[in-house]
This record gives sequence, C-alpha cells and structure tokens, in this order.
Amino acid sequence: MFEEIINDLQMRLSPKRFAHTLGVARAAVGLAQRYGADPEEAYIAGLLHDCAKELPLSEMQRLVDEADIKVDMDMYVNGALLHCVSGAVMAHDRYGVIDGYILDAIRYHTTGRVGMTQLDKIIFLADYVEETRDFPGVDYLRSLALEDLDEAVLAGYDTTIRHLLDQELSIYFKTILGRNDMVRRIHNR
Repeated sequence: MFEEIINDLQMRLSPKRFAHTLGVARAAVGLAQRYGADPEEAYIAGLLHDCAKELPLSEMQRLVDEADIKVDMDMYVNGALLHCVSGAVMAHDRYGVIDGYILDAIRYHTTGRVGMTQLDKIIFLADYVEETRDFPGVDYLRSLALEDLDEAVLAGYDTTIRHLLDQELSIYFKTILGRNDMVRRIHNR
C-alpha cells in the first residue's frame, strides 16, 4: 500500500515537494515513537499531508465542494490554507484513508485547531522540523520537538505567526484560536 502511495505522489508532486513529503513522513514516525502514538498512522498522515498542495486553487475548491465540506471564505480563496482540507478529501477519495484521526491530522496540519489530538500535533510539528526545512529557528524547533511536544507545537505556531507578521500577511483566525488553546493546555498541566 505505501509503495503505491509513494509512487503516485512522486508522479504528482514536484521533486522538492516530494522530498519534503518523505521528510515529514519520517519525522512524523520519529515523533510518534517518541510520544507513544501509532507510527503507521503518523507515516500515512505525513505522506499525504501535502498531497493536494500543488493543485490549482480551482481544483482544491472543486474537491471541497464535491465533498460538501463547508469552509470559511478566508480559507476557500487561499490555497496555502485550502490544500489541507482538499488534501484530506484526496487522502480519503484517492488513497482510501478512512481513519478520521489521520484525515483530521492532514486537514489541520497547517492551521492547527482548538483541541488538537496527539496525531494532529505530530503532523503539524513534523511539517516544520523535517530534514529539508531550512529557516531561522528550525534547529531550536527540532531540539524542542525532542523535549516537549506541546511546547514545540506552541513554538511552531509562534514561528508561523511571526513570519506572517513580518510578511505583512493576514493570520488565519483559527490559527490564533489554536495557539491560544495550546497556551491554556500548557499552563494547566
């Protein structure tokens, strides 16, 4: 099964995106093993997290519309956000994934959400720390990911929010809600 998925992704994705995809899958397995999650679920979610990333926005919108998934307009018109939801649809329809935890981890890997599951956090974080990533602060995130999953996820949120502020781009409101939820979780443990 994995071989078929990998072969299909290699044909569908650019070499850079495919290398990133394999890196996320590997990082997700490592994080799953470290934090007691299912490595196979993490591997599948990691492999498929960006399966729709390089589709045209209109194709992402078609997938979401045909699946009758309602998203807000901010997400609907932004491929950087919508690829997560359309990726979950593709994971189900094209690759046969039926596990709701895996589909949710794909759906929320960029935006995060309130009440993130362990698998959600692992895929969210693996997307930041996989081996091909190179941005200011990635080494800190990698080391933090080995110490405390929640603190690393919070640092991931902060990295994204700072980047968006520096670029003078809008911040998706559900990302702010997810970050605030993570802050509450950390302070209440």
